[in-house]
Amino acid sequence: MADWAPIAKEYDPLKAGSIDGTDEEPHDRAIWRAMLARYVPNKGVTGDPHLTLFVARLNLQTTEEKLKEVFSRYGDIRKIRLVRDLVTGFSKGYAFIEYKEERALLKAHRDANRLVIDQHEIFVDFELERTLKGWIPRRLGGGFGGKKESGQLRFGGRDRPFRKPINLPAMKSDLYGEGSGEKRNWSREGARDWRARDRDHERSRDKRWPERERSWAWGESERDSKEDRSRGRDRRDRDR
Repeated sequence: MADWAPIAKEYDPLKAGSIDGTDEEPHDRAIWRAMLARYVPNKGVTGDPHLTLFVARLNLQTTEEKLKEVFSRYGDIRKIRLVRDLVTGFSKGYAFIEYKEERALLKAHRDANRLVIDQHEIFVDFELERTLKGWIPRRLGGGFGGKKESGQLRFGGRDRPFRKPINLPAMKSDLYGEGSGEKRNWSREGARDWRARDRDHERSRDKRWPERERSWAWGESERDSKEDRSRGRDRRDRDR
């Protein structure tokens, strides 16, 4: 726990799939795919990785000229590479910008994140492919991206840092199944049993409800008939 940090210092697919970086078992296929991947950074990529920014969530209509216009305000740019589809030539929505000085890189990293370009709020981070040990791209199940709707969430990056783990006492951990795998499985089974019992209870209550309504209606009608009979006797007594 002493070496825990909100930003990953080394890429681990299992930790990246955990909200606090403490998971011990993979919970989706993407993590399995990333753990089995043997990815080697592209050797054809040139430039200094420690002076390169990763810019994502770009408008597909944004051009290299527009990027140069925006990011040149932070310092001198050496190279801009807007990633395009090899077949269609259309932009894929992300780019790499290499600066000449580290000072310009740090300034752009600090100020350009969440900047709006062509009606799109962009995301800016350092290049990770060649600087973060063990890095695996998202297409192989890695990365720090992902959407909740797809069930794939990755943590440990600037956009979604790790949350600080909660240190629970040993006895409380065992109680909630945080200890051994056997106890954890037992707690999950127990939770399922309780949910099943709740469902059964709701169903039985729904079944009993119409019977109660019928009984109440019968009781009210019986009471009304008794009152009608008593009123009839009173009228007959008055007539006499």
